[in-house]
Amino acid sequence: MKTINKTELLLLIFTPTFVLSVLYFVLGYFTKIPNLLLFCIIGTFTMVPIELGVILYASKRETGKYSFTSAFTGHEKMPLWKIFVIAFMFFGAAGILSITVAPLENYLFSGLRNSLLNHLPMGFDWTNYEYLKTFSKPVLIAACIYYFIFNVFAGPITEELFFRGYLSSHYNKQTAFTPILIAILFSLYHFWLPFNNVFRILVFAPVAYVAYKKKNIYISMLFHCMCNLISVVGFILEVL
Repeated sequence: MKTINKTELLLLIFTPTFVLSVLYFVLGYFTKIPNLLLFCIIGTFTMVPIELGVILYASKRETGKYSFTSAFTGHEKMPLWKIFVIAFMFFGAAGILSITVAPLENYLFSGLRNSLLNHLPMGFDWTNYEYLKTFSKPVLIAACIYYFIFNVFAGPITEELFFRGYLSSHYNKQTAFTPILIAILFSLYHFWLPFNNVFRILVFAPVAYVAYKKKNIYISMLFHCMCNLISVVGFILEVL
């Protein structure tokens, strides 16, 4: 198995998000659709294929054929009920953090966030629901459907295979801190959501550590999908 060093780790993490963010920022000035929908579409054709492509290429190099095998290096089976129990425990903890840490972080960075958004078109603020409601109902429904598929399934599953699967198992410095490091970099990789890093790290680092120690990425994958599901449902209820 070919391991990856620190430089390779940083390049693998920040290249796809850099491509995604630059395209989103540039095209966002000219889009005639909700920016959130634009972001999901760009992510579908940049982040997802790049990250999955890295895994497929690594698997080809390790096994001789394209597969997702490299994302499951060292993976061990676990009863489905245990995966759900662990994921739901962390999901509950995330809920507590969402009503304690998240509002405080939002408050601390509200001035900087508002200053940045004031220099951008309204569509870049995904919480500007009044602006979103200026789009026709069919467009909003299409945006919600695409957002649901991308943010609840395609995005988090790809990211978990990439971060908790491939990167965590192939980084050349395997210590107890490895999953925490990957979780921190995972948070920083969200260029499009730069003001929630403390909350994301506190939410994802513990479950990443447990998934790493239990050698089962389905724990963090299920957790990630559930967290995103809540945010997507909240968005849909607001705009529809």
